[in-house]
Amino acid sequence: MTGGAPAAGRTDRPERGDGTRTVAPAEERPGGRLHRDAPSWRPAHTPVACVGETMAALVPDPVAPLDSADLLRVRIAGAESNVAMYLADHGVPARWVSALGDDPFGRRIRDEVAASGVDISGVRTDPHRPTGILVKNPGPGGTTVHYYRRGSAASALGPGLLDDEAVRTAGLVHLSGITPALSPDCLALVAALLRPAPGTRPCPVSFDVNHRPALWSDDTAAAVLHDFANRADITFVGLDEAQELWGNGLAGPTDVRSLLPGPRILVVKDGGYAATAFEGTRVHTVPAPKTEIVEPVGAGDAFAAGFLAGLLRDEGMVRALRLGHLTAGAALGVTGDHGPLPDRGRIAALLDMPPEMWA
Repeated sequence: MTGGAPAAGRTDRPERGDGTRTVAPAEERPGGRLHRDAPSWRPAHTPVACVGETMAALVPDPVAPLDSADLLRVRIAGAESNVAMYLADHGVPARWVSALGDDPFGRRIRDEVAASGVDISGVRTDPHRPTGILVKNPGPGGTTVHYYRRGSAASALGPGLLDDEAVRTAGLVHLSGITPALSPDCLALVAALLRPAPGTRPCPVSFDVNHRPALWSDDTAAAVLHDFANRADITFVGLDEAQELWGNGLAGPTDVRSLLPGPRILVVKDGGYAATAFEGTRVHTVPAPKTEIVEPVGAGDAFAAGFLAGLLRDEGMVRALRLGHLTAGAALGVTGDHGPLPDRGRIAALLDMPPEMWA
């Protein structure tokens, strides 16, 4: 469900007779009950600052290839603002920190993110650079995206942003591998944020690898993203994404952990099968529930937000993974990046579900 398509040729998912697949290992079940672990480390319970670019997204309506589309609907698209909006949906104080042009698209993005309950006091208005734009082109083989973001307001963000109060006073900073691909200044921003060793930086850093090949103009993505992913306190990566970046020899989540030993918490998302969290010597795998997929865009951001919300609420690792799956399901069920969560009662019931029923 999250993290992209499952890898071909895997042999660790035995098929049941009905053609569906199960995941091994299942959730931890000490005493036959859901294990509510008490890990030794957690970020502070203060606002999460989500740092990165959000663009105006032009989408054919009704869905059709651009060649034949008559109308384009204006939406917004940004990995970090997606995370901030879903965190706010979960009741976690969240800030979005970025820059927008002094233009109608920028004002629309600002208003929409703020309306979701996200603090936008850290969003700058750049009078000299435009808001970035993307255009979606649906087709039989999937949706391609055309970016018009070079020279955008957010591409001018640099290390000086770390002095902004919205970042300095955060309990956790979240960003993605999209940001360092935008410009040398943005690369320097991420490097400066992750340069101090974990435990010595002002607050923990959460990093979603979020590899977008179209944004990298050279062959440095694999090395840069590996370095940043290994330096973060919390790292999210899809198994298929890791294989694409760092080699098909990564057969499963444990191999990814061996490649990325640095993060205090590493979450490996295996498509529609499962997500595995590593914390110290503890390993937790939670299957992904069956979900109808309308469009997969934004599901990874939603998963990260749900997991972080569970982590910040001291839910325990298994419940945080479940909350990640449930939040990703909200994104999978809509054509945009941000869909409605189940009501709180439904979420609580699903989080409390016995492992055998969840699986």
